Amino acid sequence: MNINGDARQSLSYDAIVIGSGISGGWAAKELCDRGLKTLVVERGRMVKHLEDYPTATKHPWDFKHRGYHPDKASGANPVVNRCYAYSEATDHFFVKDTQHPYVQEKPFDWIRGYQVGGKSLLWARQVQRWSNWEFEGPVRDGYAVDWPIRYPDIAPWYSHVEKFAGISGNRDGIPHLPDSEVLPAWEPNCVEKHIQEKIMTHYKGERPVIMGRCAHLTQPQEIHLQQGRGQCQARSLCERGCPFGGYFSSNASTLPWADKTGNLTFETHAVVESIIYDEQKGRATGVRVINTETKEAKEFYARIIFVNAATLNTNLILLNSKSSRFPNGLGNDNGLLGHYVAFHNYRGNISADFEGYEDQYYSGRRPTEMFIPSFRNFFKRDSPFIGRYMMAYSAYRENWMRPDEAIGADLKKNLQTPGPWHVGLILQGETIPKYENHVRLSADQRDEWGIPQLVTSVGYDDNDMKLLADFLEQGQEMLKVAGCTNIKAWDNHWAPGLDIHEMGGVRMGHDPKTSMLNRWNQLHACNNVFVSDGACMVSVGHQNPSLTFMALTARAANHAADEMKKGNL
Repeated sequence: MNINGDARQSLSYDAIVIGSGISGGWAAKELCDRGLKTLVVERGRMVKHLEDYPTATKHPWDFKHRGYHPDKASGANPVVNRCYAYSEATDHFFVKDTQHPYVQEKPFDWIRGYQVGGKSLLWARQVQRWSNWEFEGPVRDGYAVDWPIRYPDIAPWYSHVEKFAGISGNRDGIPHLPDSEVLPAWEPNCVEKHIQEKIMTHYKGERPVIMGRCAHLTQPQEIHLQQGRGQCQARSLCERGCPFGGYFSSNASTLPWADKTGNLTFETHAVVESIIYDEQKGRATGVRVINTETKEAKEFYARIIFVNAATLNTNLILLNSKSSRFPNGLGNDNGLLGHYVAFHNYRGNISADFEGYEDQYYSGRRPTEMFIPSFRNFFKRDSPFIGRYMMAYSAYRENWMRPDEAIGADLKKNLQTPGPWHVGLILQGETIPKYENHVRLSADQRDEWGIPQLVTSVGYDDNDMKLLADFLEQGQEMLKVAGCTNIKAWDNHWAPGLDIHEMGGVRMGHDPKTSMLNRWNQLHACNNVFVSDGACMVSVGHQNPSLTFMALTARAANHAADEMKKGNL
């Protein structure tokens, strides 16, 4: 594409951010706050806070199918159909299976949201910090490579993003789950509190049970009011888009904040085909995009580029960014791009009943659960598997009586009477990055924009099954200790990807021979390109990952701004 100097100048910025989800929104906010003229490139449509949440206040009877998606019955869109948040009320925020096809060499459920805000409109909003146990894990346990940072490097950035985003929770004093900057926590109900007390007493405090920390405003502070956000209403309709701004999303928080600086520009409906590398300058100079509606190609230019397209699309873009210098993808001198993809193991479920507290109930729809941080493999290797896992549980009352078991007044009375207490316990387990777990470009299949489709080849191994077995054993034991009855445990056989916590492929590290990025999230071989979404992760820990993505992104963006000011970028 040949364009004159004036035209190129009009398409030039200080920074380009690819993607507008959780990490992309933070990149835009920090760069704009530092005075950089920033272009955010988003492959989906514009979604503005308040204006573009069409189902946010609808009642079940306002939907043709009462919120139940016809796909569930028809079998259409089998991948996205498996996502817990996909319904008639959220259909417009999800990518359907046929809209951006990919090749599953092994079963992988790739859940995507192509719009401004990305999956920050859909995430489960659970947030925990990493500790040095996670950053030192690969070296200690002999897998992957050493993280180039430690907890003290990122701790101030955790605080930075927590204060702005708004995190509810307690200060629990757990060494391997550092405390966050928190707003008041949600309250456990009576049965959850009973289970908490029984477990902590029986295991003598060695298995702490805490209220989940989540990105919800229980008590908005001045910084949140400045964003135009309000208190969480505990409606549990979050994935529709929150008109109150009660939970953190790019749409309600970071992107409007960036826009107020006057430094933000959006380019929507623009899928990034590749990053442009200038052989003579030895640096990336811009991005080549294709309009998703007109198929028109266009180029934008910038001094620095942040790739925050979400893990797998970030890998896809870099793999497709080929040049004479980088024939196998941008920065891919070592051939590791796309490899060591990992995820979280959610295959364990346990259910139980609880007898008692029939005279008590609960109010509201709390947006988090009780969490049991990992008690395995911390102070010593005490299990037959590598890694750790976290449990989450909740207790609730539900009347499962069949409608045809009564009629008239008896039916009405039964339906209005709370049923017995039930308990659900789930697994969130660490998987170990392995070279063979990877993504790559298809050699012969392309999408409608002419870009190679992504091939996913990611699966479980024996270590994952040992971790799962330990969860099922320990979880049942703990519920029994707590006095639960009718305990049932099972493997749900989820495919990787349905956890929506995929990470890796563009990992950080000390050595360019064994990693893609340095300690500041810059490509070793092209230092004006930054990757700070899930693709940058060396390992996955057992915590929910989004808070770490946010902190890494804020840290990297401020480093980029500093380096630009010094003339180093």
